Parts: sequence; structure tokens; C-alpha cells
Amino acid sequence: MKIVIPGGTGQVGAILERAFTAEGHQVVILTRRPRRPQDVAWDGVSLGDWAAELDGCDAVVNLAGRSVSCRYTEANLRAMMDSRVDSARVVGEAIAAAAAPPRVWLQMSTATVYAHRHDAANDEASGVIGGQEKGVPDYWAYSVRITRNWERAQEEADTPRTRKVALRAAMVMSPDRGGVFDVLSRMARLGLGGPVAGGGQYVSWIHDQDFVRAVQFLVDHEELSGPVNLAAPAPLPQRDFMRALRTSWRMPLGLPATRWMAEAGAFALRSDTELLLKSRRVVPGRLLDAGFSFTYETWPKAADELVRRARARVRTRTQRD
Repeated sequence: MKIVIPGGTGQVGAILERAFTAEGHQVVILTRRPRRPQDVAWDGVSLGDWAAELDGCDAVVNLAGRSVSCRYTEANLRAMMDSRVDSARVVGEAIAAAAAPPRVWLQMSTATVYAHRHDAANDEASGVIGGQEKGVPDYWAYSVRITRNWERAQEEADTPRTRKVALRAAMVMSPDRGGVFDVLSRMARLGLGGPVAGGGQYVSWIHDQDFVRAVQFLVDHEELSGPVNLAAPAPLPQRDFMRALRTSWRMPLGLPATRWMAEAGAFALRSDTELLLKSRRVVPGRLLDAGFSFTYETWPKAADELVRRARARVRTRTQRD
């Protein structure tokens, strides 16, 4: 197949590009800073020569959008909104204009659309959409609004010959440098990976290999459209999540952090505490109903495998140096 990945230069894009290329597919990356033969320039806002790449391709996986790893200032939140909505809109315009449009358009979304809750898991059918929770920062509702507008831009695109799927993805866990697993692992190895603000908030996650398999599954299964949760079926409280990660790294100590300590740490890392404190209890109802089988259903098994790969990556880099 020919697969086009707008915004594919980040960690998730690299994961998909490696997997698709290894299977013999042609992968084209749309990026603002093309550097390689498979990269094609675009601005994520307006139609251009790049649109020809979508005409005749088999699948589009749109990952474009400003990183959420930043302080949630008014300017950054607006940039998150605009970059996601604009890119989805212009991808839809390119598909609508194509003589031979792709048969499927997978649009990145996020599990953050669901409400902060501990009492029950959120699936696609009965999950509670966030934005109205009591006792949480007001700006958390803006994150939900970003996601809803993001998905709406895909829904409203006039692409009757192209099936559309919104990927409500949990955190994708990969041993690649700079990703969320790498950051959490550094905390765990330093003895800082204890419960945050009590640790009762749920963490939803998906192993990178299951993420790739789920994307491939959604490309192949023409009966699936609309929002689909990409998350392992066993979310767990943050205290248990970090305990399992420390066990995989053989680190017995995990110092706890209060809410104000989390605020200070997030400020130092130029990130935001929503990523630590919001309870994301998300399960993959539609994937399971469609017959998808996870290789890594539980976090301890996934953490062990990811740590093995992370150690192997360090050994390889050391040998090269």
C-alpha cells in the first residue's frame, strides 16, 4: 500500500513508519521541514502540491498537531487547537478533491476527551465525555473542547468515498528516546516514581506494538468507522502503574509527590499537571468487540518488554560509541 502520514515526524509517526516500511509499504511523511526522500513539504493549513500524494494512496493517518508536552498557557492551548483542527480540515479538503481518494482516513485523536473519573471505565458506547467535571481546573475543559473540535473537523469533511476513523489514543508506550515511557522510566530509575497526589488517578496506555497492530486492524476492517479507543484493556491507578514500572527497572524506592510538588515538577519540565493528575480510565470496547486481540493486555508484562528493549537500545548505543 501507499500510506501518507501528515505530521509523521514525531514519536508515534516514527513507530508507524518503521512498521509500515518493514512490511514493504510505501510511506510518505508530510512535514513542515522535509529532510529525507520520503518527506513532502506542507504547512498543515492550506492546500498545496502535497495534496497530490493523497490522490491514489490507500490510507491516510493524520498525526499533525502541536505537542501537548508544554505549559498549558492560553497561547499554547490555542496553538494545540488550531494545529489540530486546521490540519484535519485541510486533509479533508485534499481527500475531497482527489480523483482517487484513499479508502480510509485515520485521524489521530485522544482519550483525554473522556471525563476525569475513578468510578467506571470509559468505552465508546457508554463513556462520559469530559468538560463538566467538578473540582478540576477549568482549563481541563479546554482540552476536551480541542478534541471535540478536532474530531468534528474530520466528521464534517465531505469525503463520501473515504471511511473515517478517529483514533482516541491513550499514551503510546515505546522505548524510543524522548517519549513518555522514556520520561517515566527516568523518574522511576531515580527513585522518583512514586504515587502522585495519592496515585488513585487511572493511567490508560497502549504498548507500541499493539498500537501498530490496532492501526493495521482498523485499515483492514472496513466495518469500523467513527471514534475508536486505542488503549490496553487494563488501565490501572497511577500508584500501581509506577510500582510495576519500578519493578521492571528493579528499583525498590519510589518517593511520593504531593499535588504542589507535581506542579513544581511540571513547571520545571515545561509541562502540565493535567498529564499527571487527570484520571484517564479508558477501555477499547470497539476493538475488542471487533475481535482485536492485544499482545500486551496488562501493564507489568508490557513494562517488562519495554524495559528489555530500552536496555538493549542503551547497550547498542554504547557499543557504537
